[in-house]
Amino acid sequence: MARYALRAASLAVALGLWQLLTSLNVDLWLRFSQFPTVADVAHAFGDRLSGPDYWTDLTDSLTRILTGFLLAAVLGVATGVLVARSRLAEDVLGPLLEVVRPIPAIALVPVAILLFPSNEQGIVFITCTAAFFPVLVSTRHSVRALTPVWEEAVRTMGGGRWRVLGSVVLPGALPGIFGGLSVGIGVSWICVISAEMISGQYGVGYRTWQDYTVVNYAGVFVGMVTIGVLGWLTSTAVELLGRWLTRWLPRTSYVPGGRVPRAAAVTGTGRRARADVPGGAGTALISKDTEAGEARDEHLV
Repeated sequence: MARYALRAASLAVALGLWQLLTSLNVDLWLRFSQFPTVADVAHAFGDRLSGPDYWTDLTDSLTRILTGFLLAAVLGVATGVLVARSRLAEDVLGPLLEVVRPIPAIALVPVAILLFPSNEQGIVFITCTAAFFPVLVSTRHSVRALTPVWEEAVRTMGGGRWRVLGSVVLPGALPGIFGGLSVGIGVSWICVISAEMISGQYGVGYRTWQDYTVVNYAGVFVGMVTIGVLGWLTSTAVELLGRWLTRWLPRTSYVPGGRVPRAAAVTGTGRRARADVPGGAGTALISKDTEAGEARDEHLV
């Protein structure tokens, strides 16, 4: 509760500082007199919520981001596994992917306009491209980092290629895959908003740019707040899904003062170590149990 209170307090302080600087029209080096106040933004937010355009823009942006991100997740994971596991795929696809990867997705807007018959499909393409490469690179590195002992154990027990893929490769690479997905969803939001500003007809980015052109700065901040909240919600959803799918992994949390992390209290042998033992006693007990657990795992393999 103390941590949540601290987070809420930091947000409240930032909003209070914003309100103070804008209401006093502070102009030192940064021109806060050009900014709307927090009250102005809140009033504009309330007006926007009562109209139908806000919800239409919200629905369009979410549809575009989810469609492009899901396509990127499937294609990125599949391509990353293929490139990491096949020398032929790495030789054929690797050079092309490495040449295209440094190109910013937003720079592909002209290509999308020329290539696709509708702006909607072009925006989804840009969103998919933005998320594809973080997922691809993270998946490729995660698969290559897997220890070969696991695959050899499955093959020794008669498992084939698909068994190795389903029992070793994908589960072992899941933490890294979701790391790439977390980065990809953030990059997708950046690019979908930019694409909507350039070639969209509806969406949060389109509405934000329209507010800027008519000098409605409060509306611009409404769009910025909406983008921030949507990005936070989608990133949190990806992170929670990743935690649920990798719930078998051991997790530790930082404990100040040099104490043993809470997650280390339950050791490999099932015995519970005391995390509050002063000095090195607790650490020694946990190290002993961890070695026993590792020896048991090696015996099972």
